Amino acid sequence: MHARASTPAPPAVDRPELVTAPWLTALLRSAGHDVAITSVSSVAVGTGQMGSSYRLHLEHGTTGFPASLVAKLPCDDPDTRATIASSYRAEIGFYADVAATVQVRAPRCYASVTNDDGSVFVLLMEDMAPAEQGDQFTGASPSEARSSVVNLAGLHGPRWGDRSLAELPCLSFTDPEMADFLGDLMVSSTTTFLDRFSAGIADADAVLLVEAAGLMGSFLRGRSERFAPIHGDYRMDNLLFAPDGTVTTVDWQTIALGLPGRDLAYFCGTSLTIDDRRSLEHDLLGAYHSALVAHGVAGHSREECFDDDRYGMLHALLIIVLGATYGSPTDRGDRMFLTMLERSCAAIRDHATLDLVRAEPSPSPAG
Repeated sequence: MHARASTPAPPAVDRPELVTAPWLTALLRSAGHDVAITSVSSVAVGTGQMGSSYRLHLEHGTTGFPASLVAKLPCDDPDTRATIASSYRAEIGFYADVAATVQVRAPRCYASVTNDDGSVFVLLMEDMAPAEQGDQFTGASPSEARSSVVNLAGLHGPRWGDRSLAELPCLSFTDPEMADFLGDLMVSSTTTFLDRFSAGIADADAVLLVEAAGLMGSFLRGRSERFAPIHGDYRMDNLLFAPDGTVTTVDWQTIALGLPGRDLAYFCGTSLTIDDRRSLEHDLLGAYHSALVAHGVAGHSREECFDDDRYGMLHALLIIVLGATYGSPTDRGDRMFLTMLERSCAAIRDHATLDLVRAEPSPSPAG
């Protein structure tokens, strides 16, 4: 299935109608796949706001090559593309440099191409059908939640504390300067967020959000001694569930190095209803911690793991506010952000996260 010699990749495209049979053939051959696509049709899939995904139905004569792939392209708005180009580059970097070194389940990447600044890209990925996207509004069932946190440990555990990861272009620590920048950005963006969504936010949640925004810089500087690759947006919309319960993780644009508890807290705080989180999170934490140990993580107690989960609850507000401010707005997206905010604020109150962040000692540099 692999060509003897790769051909140059074609220029990156930004619309599904430009993903033609000749273009696909050229891209796949540039990645070493000896296949000639004779026909292609596409249909939109997923609910992404930072990019667009399409299922490609392919015709070709190559035995063993898939009959369908998923193509991920940039979002429609050129200004948004320019703002988040680094996120597009990070996702391509995850598939190129990280995916094979961890044990989280992610689609196979068949080929990728990007323009010079990363604002236009195409990722050709394995079609995970009949797996279906999780339901962010309904939230995870107990079995889905357990499978998801065990899968998450497969991202964190294999390269827990591996400082060589910082040498990869797609991964970096949040240094103090970036933490301060994001903290200031969170403050200004929270004002915009509250102006836009004021009618749908409870007064107590609005007060909590303003208070949390002022602590975001400190939160991002804290607990730098524990780190691993983190997904950054690990929630139901970015998880695919197969009929046998297998979980696959997609949308790697927010991959970074950081406190693993942020991913765990974000999933539990946004992807479970408030009542389900309260009843399930103790058992979910145990399943996640046991999976970490199975991946070779030592010296990280269950109690420390729980404390990092409490601390990490603030991560959700960063993603919600910045996602709503800089993503392409949709009716579904607006409802989603408000649902996630309500759940996250309840989790932050339940775990006294703001008090925990205030009490955190000044961190030493991570890098």
